[in-house]
Amino acid sequence: QISKLLEKSIKNSDEAEDEIATKTRQKAKKRVMTNRLCHLDTDRPLVRVHDLTVAKADQLLWVRARVHTSRAKGKQCFLVLRQQQFNVQALVAVGDRASKQMVKFAANITKESIVDVEAVVRRVEQKIESCSQQDVELHIERIFVISQAEPRLPLQLDDAVRPDGEGEEEGRATVNQDTRLDNRVIDLRTTTSQAIFRLQSGVCQLFRDTLTNKGFVEIQTPKIISAASEGGANVFTVSYFKTSAYLAQSPQLYKQMCICADFDKVFCVGPVFRAEDSNTHRHLTEFVGLDIEMAFNYHYHEVIESITDTMVQIFKGLRDNFQTEIQTVNKQFPSEPFKFLEPTLRLEFTEGVAMLREAGVEMGDEEDLSTPNEKLLGRLVKEKYDTDFYVLDKYPLAVRPFYTMPDPTDRKYSNSYDMFMRGEEILSGAQRIHDAQLLTERATHHQIDLEKIKAYIDSFRFGAPPHGGGGIGLERVCMLYLGLHNVRQTSMFPRDPKRLTP
Repeated sequence: QISKLLEKSIKNSDEAEDEIATKTRQKAKKRVMTNRLCHLDTDRPLVRVHDLTVAKADQLLWVRARVHTSRAKGKQCFLVLRQQQFNVQALVAVGDRASKQMVKFAANITKESIVDVEAVVRRVEQKIESCSQQDVELHIERIFVISQAEPRLPLQLDDAVRPDGEGEEEGRATVNQDTRLDNRVIDLRTTTSQAIFRLQSGVCQLFRDTLTNKGFVEIQTPKIISAASEGGANVFTVSYFKTSAYLAQSPQLYKQMCICADFDKVFCVGPVFRAEDSNTHRHLTEFVGLDIEMAFNYHYHEVIESITDTMVQIFKGLRDNFQTEIQTVNKQFPSEPFKFLEPTLRLEFTEGVAMLREAGVEMGDEEDLSTPNEKLLGRLVKEKYDTDFYVLDKYPLAVRPFYTMPDPTDRKYSNSYDMFMRGEEILSGAQRIHDAQLLTERATHHQIDLEKIKAYIDSFRFGAPPHGGGGIGLERVCMLYLGLHNVRQTSMFPRDPKRLTP
């Protein structure tokens, strides 16, 4: 028994020593790996795919990218490596720097895996039409898988960027909208999606920069409010402790309150909520609003001119700085270049109605424009004035929100306006009522509970400058500028009556 106990003690001691030794080796290995990674951070700079040009020919460098496609052929394997909206052809071939096993390893890397490659940049004699980097290819010497993708993808990226007509004619697959949106993370990797949302980022940046240069102040407004911003039923009700609140249909009331607080010129960028059960190509239940409000000196047309100049600066900025993105989108969704005038064309509502009547449309003087009539008027304006962007001024008062200033010369109409791109509305705006008594009358006329907007009305009791503004839908601007046909293409994670995920 004593000898057995002694043997057991020695065995436990040996196992403990082995365990300590193993842990020590693991720690040492971890330190080596950490040191190696720290070393690589400074010693192995990664070159962007976009920067792979003939200027880097014959250079040995490192690139990190996704495997877009791979094709093995004998003793070599061709890869297309993709990084955002740019891609490059790469080659692994049996030779001094690559073994047969390495070629086999490269060929078996699953699509969408992220890899690091060490490669020599080689100039090609014939342009590689299928890649954005057409004048060079990479000759790979080493390849490491950084993150491996599962072999079965929910959609193929090549199918997702194929123009609809081309897929049908050649019997190839295309990806429908629901499949795209259900697998949005994969769909956003396509070159088209990358280009769309980089251009959208540009719209926001140009909007901010232009207005900041004009002396505007950016503000943030609450999205949980006590009364419907626009009146009407198109509002989401939310539980708010022991009472109910609403999601803001517009930052309208708060923009105006900032004007009353002497901020003079303000803008904001933020979510807007509309509980409209509209399953159309241009409606969302949540979208990004680009909102403007400003005091004016003598006439509300000062506001129109300020907004239209801002839009023109955005159009110019996109034209001059985002041609790569525009051309990328055009490959899949061809469209005519967007046209605009300086100064922007401004028509009165009655002129628009007259043009529609000449084209055979029957409509009343105080009737709002239907979507088909908006599109038809857009075509008529394009034919007559050669512009995709214009303003329609002096809308009937009956079809505008309660805070819209009536036209002082004709109470049937109002000092309000819409702006259109390619025949679709992208902005709705007006001079606002800045007199508390008139505002109370108009709110009562629209059957709005005065108690719920008391703070709003009270803000005009202590002196308010004449002012106006408008709200722009970011997703619509991007859709129409690029000539796309569905606003869901320009909404990163769209919300509509039938979609609440992802």
